[in-house]
Amino acid sequence: MITEIAMKYNNDMKSQIGVIGLAVMGENLVLNMESKGYKVSVFNRTYSVTERFVTGRAQNKKVAGFQTLKEFTDSLDSPRKVMLMVRAGDAVDQLIETLFPLLDKGDIIIDGGNSNHSDTTRRVKYAESKGFLYVGTGISGGEEGALKGPSIMPGGSYQAWPHIKDIFTNIAAKAEDGTPCCEWTGPQGSGHFVKMVHNGIEYGDMQLISEAYAVMKDMSGLPNDKIAEIFDIWNNGKLKSYLIEITAQILNYKEKNGDYLIDKIVDRAGQKGTGKLSVFNAMELGLPLNLISSAVFERSLSYRKQLRVSAADFYKRAPGKFAIPEPQEIHDSLYASKLISYAQGFDLLKSASDEFKWDLNLASIARIWRNGCIIRSVFLNKIADAFESNHRLENLLMDKYFRDEIMTSLPAWSSLTAKAAIGGLSLPAFSSALNYFYSFTTEKLPANMIQAQRDYFGAHTFERTDMAPGEYFHENWTGEGGDTSSRVYNV
Repeated sequence: MITEIAMKYNNDMKSQIGVIGLAVMGENLVLNMESKGYKVSVFNRTYSVTERFVTGRAQNKKVAGFQTLKEFTDSLDSPRKVMLMVRAGDAVDQLIETLFPLLDKGDIIIDGGNSNHSDTTRRVKYAESKGFLYVGTGISGGEEGALKGPSIMPGGSYQAWPHIKDIFTNIAAKAEDGTPCCEWTGPQGSGHFVKMVHNGIEYGDMQLISEAYAVMKDMSGLPNDKIAEIFDIWNNGKLKSYLIEITAQILNYKEKNGDYLIDKIVDRAGQKGTGKLSVFNAMELGLPLNLISSAVFERSLSYRKQLRVSAADFYKRAPGKFAIPEPQEIHDSLYASKLISYAQGFDLLKSASDEFKWDLNLASIARIWRNGCIIRSVFLNKIADAFESNHRLENLLMDKYFRDEIMTSLPAWSSLTAKAAIGGLSLPAFSSALNYFYSFTTEKLPANMIQAQRDYFGAHTFERTDMAPGEYFHENWTGEGGDTSSRVYNV
């Protein structure tokens, strides 16, 4: 029985950390911690799950399972470090309330799920008011990363960091230079915000790669093995990344009957919400997140499979006649679009840091993502270098290296997008990234017309090119209006 196993851990052999929640991520993090020499206590709401784990994958390891939360918390070294690996939302709040009476002042609660950063900020304040420390930490890397070394993004009560730093940096992935892919991000809900932006960039990356796949399959007519070969080649250059690597493996994967599995998978993509959260937060901060938004909306559209089937039959579009692109043309378009995705993501991080006064170290965040996480890629070093060399950098696209990379890729990028549009192939993320770049680098946008329209129908005022910035005017466009204007504000 588990209680007998747990009893072996007397007061002189208490666990250095405890984990609540033994789903995929929880289990593998426990095994990761144990493999680095830590004793770990575990608890799951369903007792049979705890028993199965301790007598299965964790058998004969320094892992103690408990049937009650009281036994669980009593088994931990002081200050207690309790890591929650449960579903984000109300379950976290309920568990916190249950834990408080079982903990002592100065004990540490760590939320390792995908909580909303605003919830984490609230919980940090609440826990500290009770005398406890609270950490909201993003964890990326999936099942394999959790077991072998994820990217870890902790934030919250800074006083907790000295107590958890060794554990986190030891279990984290290591970059090529040996640096742990884990660093303290900042106060409040900053750790979960950083993870949310990571996931937003992940949405963009995955959509861009799927569009590159569509170009090669539908425009170029290439077979799966040839497309896989091209992705393999790309994974040895500027596009080297985890997602490019696994895309090649997916394209080569065959079932027992010799059929490619990719061709049997329904074109309907799910999502768990962190991409949407990125878009919501960008809107709250007044930031353009065009590419990532396109990726989120495209998943939503993909899910309306039956409607798309009906629409395809209703419109009966003729098969596209495509100008066949060269692989390098596709490569450059994918590369430039990925740079835009990361630029938008880091712009969101910078704006949140300014808005919430988190003082995020963007170079450090780029380094955290160099290994272990889903969006790990070779050019994260370049992103870190850009922010390290210029602490006032407003946007990655204003860095000389990225300017040169974008300008080199631009001819192929614009050409491919045009060819796809003429042929009738949807490339929403490629084109969104390109349009963002064009707007970002346009000195005079047609927004003057929008301001004129707003003032015409709603007296929302406008600025004039021949007057000082920040001075607002209202025009009586019809001769029938008055001089009263709406209050100037910008959401």
